[in-house]
Amino acid sequence: MNPPISGPATITASQRTDAGAVVLLSGGLDSTTVLAIARSEGLDIHALSFRYGQRHSVEVAAAQRIARKMGVRDHRIVDIDLVQFGGSALTADIPVPKDRDLGASSPASGEIPITYVPARNTIFLSYALALAEVTGSTSIFIGVNALDYSGYPDCRPEYITAFETMANLATRAGVEGKTRISIRTPLIALTKAAIITLGVSLGVDYSDTTSCYDPGPGGEACGRCDACQLRLKGFKEAGLADPIAYARDAHSFAGRTAQ
Repeated sequence: MNPPISGPATITASQRTDAGAVVLLSGGLDSTTVLAIARSEGLDIHALSFRYGQRHSVEVAAAQRIARKMGVRDHRIVDIDLVQFGGSALTADIPVPKDRDLGASSPASGEIPITYVPARNTIFLSYALALAEVTGSTSIFIGVNALDYSGYPDCRPEYITAFETMANLATRAGVEGKTRISIRTPLIALTKAAIITLGVSLGVDYSDTTSCYDPGPGGEACGRCDACQLRLKGFKEAGLADPIAYARDAHSFAGRTAQ
């Protein structure tokens, strides 16, 4: 097993529990924080990532790097070709929106941006559910958030509740009444700033993460897409500098360091 990261999240062998957990790990800020939370609970972690044809494929390399550093039990990367369906700026030849007013895509607005990938979380959670059954894990962790996010329908609490109900109707463990699988969403009611503050307290190195929907050839973040804007806003409100590289002409580049 790879050595764990340093900091408050470090768990010794004697402190580990026998409980297993599947953690959906994209390589982004939120999923990495969720991984740190699961790790701090002493869980036996099975990390799960996806190559689904996303244009921001650098996140897969980030997920591999993070999984190695944080000492998960195993890390699976599953290939799914969602480009076959398209329908999103992340999986089709559609420009990624830049410099949007994120207030216009708040949960209350009802607007769903073109970066939404149809049924993505349902697909990911279904794979995670299968892995949980095989590994005997009782928890699935996912970094969805219902506050600082882009308005995606599969990030809402009611969606998670519905999926958890389905999961326990559709699995052998659930039907036999032996084990109930829970969908854990520890970030769902936190602001991005609160998420970052929590992650730092758990020893997360956010320089390993990536959030940009449309990174440059060297992996540098654009600073202008929804994901970059939310990330920059979070670091600024947390009073911290974002440690990742941004394009020199990024609209929000100056926001990397809180004023």
